[in-house]
Amino acid sequence: MNPALVISKREIRAYFNSPVAYIVVTVFTILTGYLFFTQLFLEKQADMRPFFGVMPLLFMFVIPAITMRLVAEEKGSGTLELLITMPVRDWEVILGKFLAALFLLCTALFLTLAFAITVKSLGPLDRGPAIGGYIGLVLMGGAYIAIGVMASSLTRNQIIAFIVAFAISFALFLFGKLTQFVPESLQPIISFLSIDGHFDNISRGVIDSRDVIYYLSVIAVCLLVATTSLESRKWK
Repeated sequence: MNPALVISKREIRAYFNSPVAYIVVTVFTILTGYLFFTQLFLEKQADMRPFFGVMPLLFMFVIPAITMRLVAEEKGSGTLELLITMPVRDWEVILGKFLAALFLLCTALFLTLAFAITVKSLGPLDRGPAIGGYIGLVLMGGAYIAIGVMASSLTRNQIIAFIVAFAISFALFLFGKLTQFVPESLQPIISFLSIDGHFDNISRGVIDSRDVIYYLSVIAVCLLVATTSLESRKWK
């Protein structure tokens, strides 16, 4: 695990040594704050639901921007070949980059705890859904990040990586909206594939093992595909 952590620290330094981390975290915080407080004052109810409700859609745009450079940039610049000549396995490279992006996302989410503090100052905060919501955001964010890492491993072009990650994320998001339009026999499958449907369950304060397994499965499959993509250079 140590090489993966070394790579993770390297990527975190790369994030914070450039404007990327600061721009992403600042824009994310301002945008979520605007959407949250606008809805809060419109409904005049101290509740975290407006914040959690917009996150699945917002993640589709923010997270591909975080992940698009992780592998694609290394491929395009040729530094990937230098990296993989070091005593590190391909899966450790992928895992390290995944953990770095997850750390950046958790940093942004940590700043949004100010919203929960605001809600608590205005009225009683329902801790169950609030805690469940943040756990769900980390799990769902991890799934989006794994999709982004996979997309970045498939190409040398960062823009293409962004588009592929967004397209896959949007498809999984769209599944939850199309359930009623598909044959009844397919509805359970379509519903299970919905990335925000599982988050809705967790954000109610009920952490079901099926929802956790879904997100962990998406993360595992996407990171496996990314690792396989990285290993494919050996077959050429």
